[in-house]
Amino acid sequence: MVEAAVPTIAFTVTWVTTRELRLALGLSVGIAVALLLLRLVQRQTPQFVLNSLFGIGLGAVFAMRSGEAAGFFLPGIIYNTVYACVFVTSIVVGWPLVGFLIGSVTGDVTAWHRDRPVVRLCNRLTWVLATPCILRVLVQYPLYVADRVGWLGAAKIAMGWPLQIAALATIAYLLGRNSTPVAPRPA
Repeated sequence: MVEAAVPTIAFTVTWVTTRELRLALGLSVGIAVALLLLRLVQRQTPQFVLNSLFGIGLGAVFAMRSGEAAGFFLPGIIYNTVYACVFVTSIVVGWPLVGFLIGSVTGDVTAWHRDRPVVRLCNRLTWVLATPCILRVLVQYPLYVADRVGWLGAAKIAMGWPLQIAALATIAYLLGRNSTPVAPRPA
């Protein structure tokens, strides 16, 4: 979480205090690279830092091409819009995305779809995963359009991992209530 948040915080604080886009981008990318080097020196997996570095780098490209600091946040808004559309579309067409995850674990990717209670559960679980994406777009896009970079940075941090953890906790709750509609296997 820190590896994703610190470069974004550095970008936002630097931009808000200096209004220097190149400085804010350089500091943000520099911190992400330093975090990557730290992981490598500690012989830890760089996977999460690389994910963060990719996002920071993409944001930097958008900001540099547009010349606007708000552009730094546009890839995240696009990313969340696409995910929200995919999740919601899968529900609308009757094949909620979470069902395919369940199917991949059980060994039959589509067998879950024959069981209506499982489909309803998968609809709910897919909505739970879609909700953080939808909320991020509903909050961050107007801030992006209004060029409110400070608020946009704060919203990105506040709506990142906290919303994702809340969604995962909700999924755990829904699955752990002893009402999961899985029929017992015949003996």
